[in-house]
Amino acid sequence: MTQPYDFFVVLAGMRTGSNFLESNLNSFDDLTCYGEAFNPHFIGYPKNDTMLGMTANQRDQDPIRLISAMVAQTKGLPGFRFFHDHDPRILKHVLENPRCAKIILTRNPVESFVSWRIARETGQWKLTNVKHQRSAKVRFDPAQFSGFLSDNQSFQAEIRHGLQITGQPLFHVDYDDLQDLDVINGLGRFLEVEAPLDGLQKSLKKQNPGALKDKVSNPEEMEIALADTDIFGVGRAPVLEPSRGAGVPSYVAAAQAPLLYQPLMGGPTRTVRRWLADLDAVEPEALVTGFSQKTLRQWMRHNKGHRVFTVVRHPMARAYQSFCDKILSTHEGAYTDIREKLEKTFGLNLPNDPNDESYDLEAHRAAFDGFLTFVKANLDGQTVIRVDPAWASQTQLIQGISQVAPPDLVIREHNLSLGLAYLAAETGSDAPILQSYDVDAPFSLQETYTDALEKKLRDIYNRDYLNFGFRPWNKSQ
Repeated sequence: MTQPYDFFVVLAGMRTGSNFLESNLNSFDDLTCYGEAFNPHFIGYPKNDTMLGMTANQRDQDPIRLISAMVAQTKGLPGFRFFHDHDPRILKHVLENPRCAKIILTRNPVESFVSWRIARETGQWKLTNVKHQRSAKVRFDPAQFSGFLSDNQSFQAEIRHGLQITGQPLFHVDYDDLQDLDVINGLGRFLEVEAPLDGLQKSLKKQNPGALKDKVSNPEEMEIALADTDIFGVGRAPVLEPSRGAGVPSYVAAAQAPLLYQPLMGGPTRTVRRWLADLDAVEPEALVTGFSQKTLRQWMRHNKGHRVFTVVRHPMARAYQSFCDKILSTHEGAYTDIREKLEKTFGLNLPNDPNDESYDLEAHRAAFDGFLTFVKANLDGQTVIRVDPAWASQTQLIQGISQVAPPDLVIREHNLSLGLAYLAAETGSDAPILQSYDVDAPFSLQETYTDALEKKLRDIYNRDYLNFGFRPWNKSQ
């Protein structure tokens, strides 16, 4: 039978039992594991300077070459252990390579963390003779554990996503499985090794047996910290909103000053465009627009020391403007097709003419509330209507534009005058007077606003409230 793999990788972390797993893999006649071959501080094993005729410097210059050397110079199937802080070029390579067998080794992260702290305290990373065992009680540091857990979760998420999009198989081993001969032989079968092991390797000993609480000096503090740690993501809402493109054609550059504005739909675009024109004493028609990615790069190269900025608006003010401009309005640019769907599906009672006297404040507030009900369902992927940039979250829009040109300044609208004055000073110019434009609506947001609407907005745009530090709209005026 043809071997389906050229090499294997053990994707693991510190203190997960990877040394023990490696020793058992090396017990198979046709397997050779080369340790932490891509650890940035050594090559394979501590104090190693070379591996398979390559120095650590040569490996760093061309890491794929070391894998090629393993495949060429090893009898049977070669492999190595890989941790989250090893050469990231290798992780990308192995996740994209179907000729690499993936073995995932995991352990309870609290146990791994405490074991890691003990190893650092004692300086003992392996134990082959229990007579030489060094023991210590360590202090559980909640903040340090939080960072340790975050690194572990990010690493696992990257592995999972990489294998999902390529549709590749994996063999999962948990720390508690390492003492199960049948599991280890099952791993051998996964790697297409013919002869099973008769027994497990005995040279390495478990370093820190006993209950977890007995290994730390502050077990009560540890229990409290872990009770507050959301390991299973109970408090994390999934992001169902679709990703956005960069929207390059919407970018606006000043006529002369090296300033590039990335508008977020529903924001104060007209105000900022007017200000950019006034900065260079030109009409708004003279601003540079209609960029492609090619012309954007040309503009950036030509305008040395340029500043790229965007403006975020309070979700309440932005949602209100989007509702009034795109749904309530019947003028050119309004979304008449979506308006009709909202009237039929979400029961919005909208007037043919927003200035009709029969359309009172109560009806207006109810229509806005109904629009927000639609927006939540729309962002959650529960409608057939597209997620429009006018009500997409600003977090998602900025992630989209950052794919091409990350803004180096994000101005909050309530500080717009101050932020633009700073940019004007950067160009050596005096800041022009800022002109504001009211929303075209029969009632102002001040009249329409309620605490209940604010609560609803915060639920819809929680990431924007969190990421940009927005307070309730009535307290930010």
